[in-house]
Amino acid sequence: MVRKAGKQDLEILANLAILMWDSHSVRELIADFSEIISKGKSQFFLKYKNDIPIGFAQCSLRYDYVEGTETTPVGYLEGIFIKDGYRNKGYAKELLSECEAWAKYNGCQEFASDCEIDNIDSFHFHKAMNFTEANRIICFTKAL
Repeated sequence: MVRKAGKQDLEILANLAILMWDSHSVRELIADFSEIISKGKSQFFLKYKNDIPIGFAQCSLRYDYVEGTETTPVGYLEGIFIKDGYRNKGYAKELLSECEAWAKYNGCQEFASDCEIDNIDSFHFHKAMNFTEANRIICFTKAL
């Protein structure tokens, strides 16, 4: 079962998200997700197996330029995660399908995503889900 997540699901979402975004704390993620949900331009989805939350996806509407797209808004996959032991069973595809349907319902004609250049698993997932690579970049910063 996949269902839309709301403010009542913040702790469940954060406990899943910390497994992917481990540079944050659960408390920080709860605060971030609460703010994101309040703005109304994003949606979280939860995947359950036998009433156990095993994954989530976060998608948003982006109105700024998205690499490789021509329309606005663009549906954007901000993050997707399935717990170890539940992977390679089509659950991420289910979550992605819900994100795409949500984006289409909200007027999007295109859907996009990104991944770190060295995240081979994510790259293969995106290719398997029929994403087309738009560009590769390496970003730089320096202190002034």
